[in-house]
Amino acid sequence: MTPLPPLNPLKMFEAAGRLLSISKAAEELFVTPAAVSRQIRVLEEFLNFQLFRREHGGLSLTPAGAKYLSEITPLFMALRETTNAAMGGGYRRRVLRIRSPATFAVRWLIPRLAGFHQLHPGIDVQLTASAAPLDFSREDIDAGIELGDGHWPRLIVQKLVPNELVPVMAPRAGATVPREPRELASETLLHSLARIDDWALWLRAAGAPGVNTYQGMKYETSLLSYQAAVEGHGVAMAQKALVEKDLAEGRLVMPFGLALDRGDHTYYFASPREREESVELAAFRRWLADAVAASSTTMPSAL
Repeated sequence: MTPLPPLNPLKMFEAAGRLLSISKAAEELFVTPAAVSRQIRVLEEFLNFQLFRREHGGLSLTPAGAKYLSEITPLFMALRETTNAAMGGGYRRRVLRIRSPATFAVRWLIPRLAGFHQLHPGIDVQLTASAAPLDFSREDIDAGIELGDGHWPRLIVQKLVPNELVPVMAPRAGATVPREPRELASETLLHSLARIDDWALWLRAAGAPGVNTYQGMKYETSLLSYQAAVEGHGVAMAQKALVEKDLAEGRLVMPFGLALDRGDHTYYFASPREREESVELAAFRRWLADAVAASSTTMPSAL
């Protein structure tokens, strides 16, 4: 039987990941920051991968850490609700259930969620990840994020980030960085199977018909293709808003200036039109609009 992860370290990771702060997690759990850090290291050793990046001025989740957090969050929420019910329901929390594609959740939403928790400490967000189309008739969720054209008459939709396609790669010595799109013919292209036509769309816009648009490495999600690019395995076609931190911190660079804006085909926050909007959902919608506005500041430019 596969062993359970060590539960005390798991609890501390969940708090630190949700709050993106060791000190705030320590306050919530009534332990010292050193104890939280120590327990997170125990969990990292058990999992054999790093959960956080300890950076100047803050803490951020690694892609693997963010994915793991998104998967354990519903389990912690279910455990809290089951315990509350067993105790007679005396401890009431307001729960907001949100579903998102994994790449958007890990790359954009989770790094910002601590801000929502700080503004609304009485609302628990239960975040799940899936690439399947939203189906509110079958899923126990309040709202979700979906990639598409936004023309869904039965849903209230809120446009999120621009969907600008840009090639990205790990930094290299100047002489080996492709300077013209046609030079991509000699590069390993990294594809997401969830967005398999993105390279063809960008290369057509760039006027590079001689590049095989489907050659290269293919990954189940964009999240994996972005990580492959960071590791130096090739050139990925990225949604610029989802790699902004990697670009700003130099883990990825854009070798070309062309950003192909897909217009209305982008990410939307959606909820059922026929349902009365809860106070919790309205608060999340307002916060999300502010987070989107804040993220539309100056982005890194091409090399």
